Amino acid sequence: MGKIGYARVSTTDQDLTLQLAALSAAGCGVIRSEKITGSTVAGRAELRTVLDFIGAGDTLVVTRIDRLARSLGDLQDIVRELKAKGASLVATEQPIDTGTAAGKAFLDMLGVFAEFETNLRRERQMEGIAKAKAAGVYKGGKTRIAADEVRRLAGEGIGPSVIARQLGIGRASVYRLLSSGKAVSQDDRRPSDVPS
Repeated sequence: MGKIGYARVSTTDQDLTLQLAALSAAGCGVIRSEKITGSTVAGRAELRTVLDFIGAGDTLVVTRIDRLARSLGDLQDIVRELKAKGASLVATEQPIDTGTAAGKAFLDMLGVFAEFETNLRRERQMEGIAKAKAAGVYKGGKTRIAADEVRRLAGEGIGPSVIARQLGIGRASVYRLLSSGKAVSQDDRRPSDVPS
């Protein structure tokens, strides 16, 4: 019987420090974390590891349920999987403990609100895009830069700073692309990425 912590933020520039500290303070012996969107459980390898590893009598601990799932369906699937394994779910910042009837009811209510919030955000985004299109200022989604183009330039002996300037992306993005083999976005910039 142990406590297993799970922390998540949506983007790589967000920080996990507060969640990790809260989970450690809650007595979690194992804590898994990842930086990935919570709108779906697909592709969340650390969550999958936790769900595969957790067993009877264990407790999955999160700071808030929106760190675990953003849709009621995904949340219910996770809770069902935990229940089938004899495990429970606790949130440190919300009165959620699936070992109690009140905790289960509160979990369902919060799940409904988390999904509602996600849907509202999506509606506002679509309204903003429609307004921008009507005003003629919408530029569309992020333009993807082929990994082959960065590799081609690097293969010609061109340095990362020059590649970054030529392609209009950050130098750190060039390094990430060369090491990962994935495409990067022209919008994939942070202040530290801007070529000097």
